[in-house]
Amino acid sequence: MENLLTIRDLHIEARSDTGWSEIVKGVDLTLKRGEILGLIGESGAGKSTLGLAAMGYVKPGCRISSGSVNFDGHELVEAGKSQLRRLRGRRIAYVAQSSAAAFNPAWRLIDQYCEGPTQHELMSRRQAAAEAEQLYRDMRLPEPERIGLRFPHQVSGGQLQRAMTAMALACHPDLIVFDEPTTALDVTTQIEVLASIRDVVRKYNAAAIYITHDLAVVAQMADRIKVLLKGKEVEDAPTPEMLAAPREDYTRSLWAVRAFRPTPRPPGPAPQPIMQVENITAGYGSHVVLDNVSFSVPRGRTVAVVGESGSGKSTTARVIMGLLAPTQGRVQFEGAELPDTGRKRPRDLQRRLQMIHQMADTALNPRHRIRDVIGRPLEFFLGLRGAKKEQRIRELLDQIELEPDRFIDRLPGELSGGQKQRICIARALAAQPEFIICDEVTSALDQLVAEGILRLLDRLQSELNLSYLFITHDLATVRSIADEVVVMQNGQVVEQGPKDEMFTPPHHPYTDKLLSSVPEMDPNWLTRLLAERRSV
Repeated sequence: MENLLTIRDLHIEARSDTGWSEIVKGVDLTLKRGEILGLIGESGAGKSTLGLAAMGYVKPGCRISSGSVNFDGHELVEAGKSQLRRLRGRRIAYVAQSSAAAFNPAWRLIDQYCEGPTQHELMSRRQAAAEAEQLYRDMRLPEPERIGLRFPHQVSGGQLQRAMTAMALACHPDLIVFDEPTTALDVTTQIEVLASIRDVVRKYNAAAIYITHDLAVVAQMADRIKVLLKGKEVEDAPTPEMLAAPREDYTRSLWAVRAFRPTPRPPGPAPQPIMQVENITAGYGSHVVLDNVSFSVPRGRTVAVVGESGSGKSTTARVIMGLLAPTQGRVQFEGAELPDTGRKRPRDLQRRLQMIHQMADTALNPRHRIRDVIGRPLEFFLGLRGAKKEQRIRELLDQIELEPDRFIDRLPGELSGGQKQRICIARALAAQPEFIICDEVTSALDQLVAEGILRLLDRLQSELNLSYLFITHDLATVRSIADEVVVMQNGQVVEQGPKDEMFTPPHHPYTDKLLSSVPEMDPNWLTRLLAERRSV
């Protein structure tokens, strides 16, 4: 079978203050119809850059300096804008990592879905809308006949990611570039989305590039895996072969299961709560999202909140931060009831409670340089200016393992997804808080970088006695960092307790479903799990 996509000796450069530097260094890639190639590697390895290059595209501030990108006989490196417009969306589709940044907030989901097939004159709007409903159903979105009428802000992050995957499939493309498409999804939702993506690629005999840092996920999806490090290929092999016997030390380090465990706690009773959520009910308009939610966070400890997309995890965070007023209940901080909205809270109280958001792309102002992003809370909360502010910005960049001289004057668009998330962490730390809500802070990071972030958060907790509310769908992260676990479903707390108890049977049926949905490093795991569940 002929190759659909052939990339030869591709070199891509990025502009910096000192000139141009290579970020993709002579990579080759081939892809046949019906084949899925997994791209893995650390944050900044060049995975997304290579995926975009397969569409003949590079980010602003980057350029293809040499090499060839040939898609079905079309040389994309030298192609004109009109030729690329005819191919993109129609024959080559892209599913971005950050769905919140990819959608137009002023358009309904169905309008954004229908735009591609109607502009490419593939079908009428009515036909496109009918296909959208079926794809929404295949993606297991709620109310598939009505969800398209919602605006992007009216659905959860996981639902929005699935809507974007459906939108990319609207024109039945020949090549699909999936850039971390399940990053925002909880484990139970991820199962069905992965199965849907795999089935659709096979159904249309399409080719796909699947970019991810989740090794267990790529094991379910890819026929072959290519490993990248600092813009170079490390190795490339069929998935079963690479899983069984990776050749290179770097690949073996990626394969290692995350073994980090937090600093041992001193014996004795748990500290007094720094944060208490008591019988909170909240929602949006007449739609109730939280129903009588209660839990506490001990001082200097980490409480993980887990549950499916739409279970109320992030809404709970919004209530605590004063971004959404509850209709019932109260939130207490250090024994005193918090004002229900942030604008009623004095500045020093705002400083003591900080939040690291899930979507780094939308949490950072694209026009502000990194020194301004981190420097603003230093000025606003601590009054630092001049040399003292500059010194502290550099210290924070060192803490998150980004070289100050290289990153301090960059814009967010010049950073990888993982680098942007680390900047968000530094911005929260700049306020010197006592309590931090971490909303999926490692979901965009590769395994090695995520472990480094967890170690950093653990060290800061030990040194500064910080308290964390850790919202996540990654149960491996829960095992790594949590002291206590709160399980939420449909806006209610269904189970909570110390981590060791929560991971020891018997479980609540919903908790058991979450635990059984964690992907394993076995290419047949997804197929086997789906068969078991559909036979019940």
